[in-house]
Amino acid sequence: MVRLTRAEAQERNRARVLAAARAEFAERGFREAKIDTIAERAELTRGAVYSNFPGKRALYFAVLADDAAAVPVPPPARSATVADALGALARAWVARLPLATDADEPAWLGVDLVPEVIADDRVRRPYAQLKRLDAIVLGLALERLGRRPRQVRLAETALTLLHGSGQLAAAAPGFGEPFNVVRACEQLADLDLDDHWPLPPLVAPVRAAGAPWQPPSAVDELRGTPAGPHDGVVAVLGLHRLSAVEEAIRAGVEVTAVLVTGQPDELAALARLSLAELRNKLRHAVPPEAWPRLRLVVDETGAVAAAAGVDAVSDATETAVRVEHGRVVARADGWGACHAAATYRA
Repeated sequence: MVRLTRAEAQERNRARVLAAARAEFAERGFREAKIDTIAERAELTRGAVYSNFPGKRALYFAVLADDAAAVPVPPPARSATVADALGALARAWVARLPLATDADEPAWLGVDLVPEVIADDRVRRPYAQLKRLDAIVLGLALERLGRRPRQVRLAETALTLLHGSGQLAAAAPGFGEPFNVVRACEQLADLDLDDHWPLPPLVAPVRAAGAPWQPPSAVDELRGTPAGPHDGVVAVLGLHRLSAVEEAIRAGVEVTAVLVTGQPDELAALARLSLAELRNKLRHAVPPEAWPRLRLVVDETGAVAAAAGVDAVSDATETAVRVEHGRVVARADGWGACHAAATYRA
């Protein structure tokens, strides 16, 4: 019998807890699920469950994140216009909505997510910024397809319609016609929402620096591929500051956004869930060549942030470094740091 290392045993137990929790949530729903029952299903103690997850909600977020990450990769999208992309996005969205006659439990597994977000401001505020990040990424992709000015408001409008249809599908099964949702999204492409990019009102002071950029290995959650060290701006952003990433992107540089949080045991899984869902929808809607020049890293341990000189992170963190030829040449901290680093010139 091969003896497992401590790390291997912990990983095995974590996988058993997740599998048991998924079965419990699917059978009973989030609210009726019990930690004691999950422990019994996993053939572990209650303490073993809590040693891996701080509570039932964190476990729920982790289960949903793993499910989203496991969705099969579709063929590359062929959208040629903004209307094509919005229609493809809507079709992919409504295809996964729970139906009144749907006995397939994956369709219902996530219906308690939004109520849990609403119940706690510590979760609601990061979730709002994660959805704002969704709109920025989708808007940037629509801009590259349509060759038009800023399309973030258009993306926000489409996502509002789609999230609303999802909530109604769960609360009032059978209400509405999915095909009408698709048509409505396609026709949003003709809206003029008077969108423009305002310069940030605050710009942090930028300081010259000189150090090698040697981050640990990380995954780009937007594409599901290694992030790798790249020149451009590396923005370390707490989950309350995610919308600041646009300040770097609008300067026209490559951007790696490193998402950090003061509550990694719970909110890192929520971030991974949100980004996996965004990735899945973009794959259906936007050709790879139209995706924005942006990498998104969930830095659960803070190791990438530490490589950027940020030793202590919180949900309010905003630090950006400018990397050129593999070296950190400038740094800014605080509100406006992304714009300051992106527009830095030696």
